[in-house]
Order: sequence, then C-alpha cells, then structure tokens
Amino acid sequence: MATNKNGNPLPGSRTGSSKTGSKPRKKKKNIFLRLLLTLFLIGCIGLLSGATLFMYYVKETPELDYAKLEDDLSSEIFASNGELIYSVGNKKREAIKSEEIPFLLKESIISIEDKRFEKHIGIDPIRIVGAVVANFKSSGSGGLQGGSTLTQQLIKLSFFSTSKADQTLERKAQEAWLSLELEKQKSKDEILTYYINKVYMANGLYGMKTAAKAYYDKELDELTLAQSALFAGIPQAPNDYDPYVNPELAKQRRDMVLGQLRSDDKITDQEFQDAVNEPIDHELLPIEDNKAQNKVIDNYIYEVIEEVETKTEKNIFTDGLKIYTNIDMEAQNYLYNLVNTDNTILFPNDEFQAAVTVLDVNTGKVVAQIGGRKIPDDVQLGENLATTAKRDFASAVKPINVYAPAIEYLNYSTAKTIVDEPYKYEGTNTPLYNYDMSYRGPISLREALVDSRNIPAAKTIKEVGLDKSQEFLNKLHVKYAGENVQSRAIHGETNSLDMAGAYAALANGGKYYAPSYIERIQFTDGSEEIYTDSGTRVMKESTAYMVTDILKDVLRRGTGVPANISNIVHAGKTGTSNYDDTEKSKVIGDPSGAPNISFVGYTPNYVISVWTGYSEYFHSIPYSEQQLAMMIYKFMMSYMMNGVEVKDWVMPDSVVKIGNELFVKGYETNQYRYTQPSSSVEESETSETTESSESTPPVEVPEPKPEPEPKPEPEPEPKPEPEPEPEPEPKPEAGTSP
Repeated sequence: MATNKNGNPLPGSRTGSSKTGSKPRKKKKNIFLRLLLTLFLIGCIGLLSGATLFMYYVKETPELDYAKLEDDLSSEIFASNGELIYSVGNKKREAIKSEEIPFLLKESIISIEDKRFEKHIGIDPIRIVGAVVANFKSSGSGGLQGGSTLTQQLIKLSFFSTSKADQTLERKAQEAWLSLELEKQKSKDEILTYYINKVYMANGLYGMKTAAKAYYDKELDELTLAQSALFAGIPQAPNDYDPYVNPELAKQRRDMVLGQLRSDDKITDQEFQDAVNEPIDHELLPIEDNKAQNKVIDNYIYEVIEEVETKTEKNIFTDGLKIYTNIDMEAQNYLYNLVNTDNTILFPNDEFQAAVTVLDVNTGKVVAQIGGRKIPDDVQLGENLATTAKRDFASAVKPINVYAPAIEYLNYSTAKTIVDEPYKYEGTNTPLYNYDMSYRGPISLREALVDSRNIPAAKTIKEVGLDKSQEFLNKLHVKYAGENVQSRAIHGETNSLDMAGAYAALANGGKYYAPSYIERIQFTDGSEEIYTDSGTRVMKESTAYMVTDILKDVLRRGTGVPANISNIVHAGKTGTSNYDDTEKSKVIGDPSGAPNISFVGYTPNYVISVWTGYSEYFHSIPYSEQQLAMMIYKFMMSYMMNGVEVKDWVMPDSVVKIGNELFVKGYETNQYRYTQPSSSVEESETSETTESSESTPPVEVPEPKPEPEPKPEPEPEPKPEPEPEPEPEPKPEAGTSP
C-alpha cells in the first residue's frame, strides 16, 4: 500500500480495514429501510383491506329505526278503583323520559359501563385498547369491562342478537357504524334514556322503571344509592345478578359499581360504606305470581283487549297504554268463586258451564263477567262464552221480542186480553204448544208473560209485526242467529252480554247504554281519552215501566220464584230451551233435559244475565239441575245489592194504574182484562214440541250451601200457596218441558 513520508495512505489507495468496516453498516441500514417499507406497505394494504371489508359489512347494515330503539312497551290495566291488575305485552316494560333519569342512577351506569360515555363518538378506541389490555392482565376474572360503549350496547340490544355465537366481525362493524350514526343524531341523555328503557332486568322485566316497581314498588328517583348501583350492574348478566336467585353474586356486582362510583369521586367514602352495608334484600318485595288472579279476570281482560282495538288505533301489546277499566274486583272475585267452587252452589260436575254478565244499568259499565267455569290453568285469554256463545235464551227473550214492542208500538196494556187456544204458526201446519199441552183461554197480557205462555206470545208478535219487532231489537243492539220468523216470539240465540244490555234499558226507564269494559285510556304522550255514553232512548218510559212491573210478578209468583230475594225490589225472566224431536236421538243424558237454561234479572242499579249449559250442545241439563241459573243470579244480585239503598221504580206520568193493571195514558178505555175464574200460576214455564221452551225444576234440587262471604245472602222467599183448587200438573212427556 503506498504511503507518504508521514506514513499515511496516499489518496486513492485501499486499505483492507476500511473496506471491511463500511459494508456491514450500509447493509444493515438498507435492510431496516426495506423492513420499514414492507411494514408500511403491509399496513397500507391491511388498512385498505380493512376499510374495504368494513365498508362491505356496513353496506348490509340495518336502517337506524328509532322505533326499534324505543321497543315495545307493555300496557297496564287497572280496576275501577285504580288498582293495577294486569300487564299485557310482548315484554313487560315501562319507559321514562330523559329528564326523569335520576343523577345517581346515571352516574352508576356510566361508572361501571362506559366511563368515557360523555366524550366518545359512539365507539371508543381508547376503551377498546384498554379493555384488551385489562382482559389480558386479568385473564378471566369477573367484572371486566368490555370494549363496547353504552351506545354500542344499545345498538346490539335493539338491532342484533345478543348471543355470543352471533358476535362476528361483520356484526361488530355494523354495530360500530350504527353507533356512529346514532351519536350524530341523538344527544347523550337521549341515548342513555333508550338504554335504561331497553335493558333486561331479569324476572321477565324490561327497563329499569319496570324493575323498580316490581322489585321495590318505587319510582326510579326513590331508589337508594345501593339499589341504583344494583340496577346499574344487572344488565351485564341479568340472570347471574338476579337478587332473588343469586343474592351473593348480585351483591358483589353492586359493590363493584359502588367502588367505581367512589373511585370516580361521585360518592364519598361514607356513602360508599353505608351503601355496601345495606343488605341486598333491603326493601326487596316478593315477585308476584299473578296466575291465580289472572284466571279470575281472564275473560274480562280478553274483552278489554278487544275494546282497545275497536276504540283506538293503538296496539295494546306494544304501545304502553294505561287502561282504566270498569271492573269491580270484589264483585269479580265473588262471581268467580260463586261459579267455580261448591261453597255456595252445588254444581253437578266440572263440565257444566256458566256465562254471567253484571252490568250497571245507568252507565252500561260491565262491572263483572265470567265466560266459563273450570277453565284449565294453561288457557290464557281464552274464549269468553258471555260474549261469543250463541245459545238459545228461550223465553227470556219474550219481554224484548214481543211484549215491550207491543206496548211501545200498539199501546197494549198489561190487561190486554189474549186468547190462549190451539194455534198453528201463521201460514203453516205446524202446531204450537204450551208446556202443559193445555190452553187457558182468554188471559191478560200480564198473565201470559208471568206464566210464559207460548201461544199468546206468538199471537202478539204477529200483531206487532216481525219487522217492528226487529226494529225494536235493533235499537237494543240484539242480533239473533237465524231468520226473523214467528217462532222468534219464544226463542232467540244470543249471549249474556247482549241480553244484559237489552234488559238494562228496561231497568233504567228506556235508555240503551252500550256495554263497556273501559272507562279511560292514557297514552304515552300524556294525553287521555275518556269513554262515556250518555245513553240513547230506545223505548218510552211507559214501555220500560210496564214490562218491569210484569217481570216483578215473575219473581213474586211466577216461574222465577226460586230466584226471588225478599229484601230487594227486582224483576226478571227465566228461559229454558228444548231439543226438538229430530235431535233427541243425539242427546247425551236425559232426552227430556234442556240444552240451555238462562235467567236475566235486574234492579234499578244492576242487571245480571246468566246462561248455563254444556259446551257440547247435546249434553242435556237434567230437570233436577235447572235451577242453577236462578241460583247464580240470586246470590250474585244479593251480593251486589248488599249495602245499596233499596229503591222501587217510579211510575211515570205516561202510565195509568187501574186496579192491578197498567195502561198507557190515553189508551185506557178498551183493554180491560177478561174476567175468568182464577187459576194458579204454574211452577213451570211454557213449552212446544219443536221450539224452545222453559221450565222451573222441582225444589228437590240441593239448596245452596250457606254463603261464606261476610255479606249475608237472603234465603229464597217462600213461594206463595197456589190459588184455590188448582189441578196438579202432570210431568210432561219426553220432548216437552214442565
């Protein structure tokens, strides 16, 4: 190697050491730069791929539908006294408004679920990274925070499945996108409100307001600090943190929330300690099992739901209505026990059915109703026979089909003479018979109805005219199955509710009030709709009073004597239908029995309409069981009238009384009763061989057991002795009624 005089290398000369020392440094630098470039390129590709995949997933994201954020709200149904008796809806849920969120509850939720809730934009990268690190360090210990914000949790609850199997990358991307969108359009308080109203709180309860009422019978702003902390902690794992099922786990979770509040300086050390020391079951109420009460009111609730749908455009299952009904729960409980136990009345078997409606005659309010006996436990909102059944009410229809129209349109008096004689339906060869296969000759209209004679009824409806009879029934909103023919004089297929509504017009002096289950409805926006009926006049006062006066005699000395109550003023009519000759081969049981027994009675306050029979039409009611409809009426009306001032109907100025008979004023001169030898009023009612009839069974039917309720029930008034020298009635042949 060439050097100068000083021994230094000459320019351009090479040294082995310099060559070998520079190459490694350059090589390392190039490799590092290439690695950085490669990583950058990979990152760009990854970022681009991730963005592309994210946008692909987002393309399939559901629309941000606020209705799903609000979710379904259960509706509450209240009795007439304001007592909550039923909640109906797909989910039991009540909602609060943003301004109603209590401070402690808000801070508890944020502290445990999303500390940066007030700062992030719907997703929180810092929280996600922190959650990953925390989960790695804690390695499976309980109570860890997840990466999802409250907004993302709300989106998940509202739009997606909460199953772990469904937590895919695609689903996470869509949750994040919707969360970003929601945060742009709604305030933090609105989002928190959605969350509070949405979350599941165990025991079939949705929303914290619902849980506060069920667990503590409190509003949210009445909860203690410890209770608020418990509520904030439950939504993460509702079944695990259920204070009823897992009180220890629930306490651990609650105390964790309290610890977070303290570390966030939201509460003092003393407040923390006091709350931690509060027992987990402090003020915790038993979860109500409403199955027993639900059976009592099942039929009534069914009708409430139907009426809500008719009167409003709201959905009772989703719209969070508060529905105040007309049900009197004391009366409903009494009625339910009356027909479902043998404590008061001895029923033949569990298959025997009854449908009963109790109506306020001056308002149309349905006070109580039963649509069947011995309903199975697994039946919910089942068929209500009081409204759906079309069964023959037989002679109970005579007052409204025949005699009220005769007085209304023809001004007949109660003394009007009608000849009871052999008779065939108009234009046919079909004979009509009375129950005793005999004829009483000329009798008064009053006597024809009290003794429920078929032939006088058929003659009278002919005089009225079928069209006028139907016109009268239309005003009473009574619609019978079948054709409007002359046999309509003695039977009609309808239901307990419609008969109660029609008879109520007789009871109140001639006004029709539409039967109603609902008094008012409150909507979620705070508005309220009140449902009242001022009544529509459907008959003259004279008509209502005169028919009522006759029906009082039915209970005093006629076919309804077993239903009489001695210490009240009331009126009523029995009804018993028959199988015709072509049906008797199909009858199950006694072929001379009846398919339907009914009774409708009323006071100036209430009307009670009773149908009894079997769901199977051909299962007959034997003669010995045909007082049961009257017994149901008697005990129920005694209960309803206990403590109520007894009043009689006041005769209107449009009615004139001459002797014991009543006349429409101005029509007194030519309708006096035909005088004939006195005869007894039969214990039984009328019959025909091919049409409906009615009967009153013999007194050997077991008398009802003493009433166990505190309200004493009157004993039946003894039936008056028959008038002098009556001939005893023989038991009719099969196919007729006694």
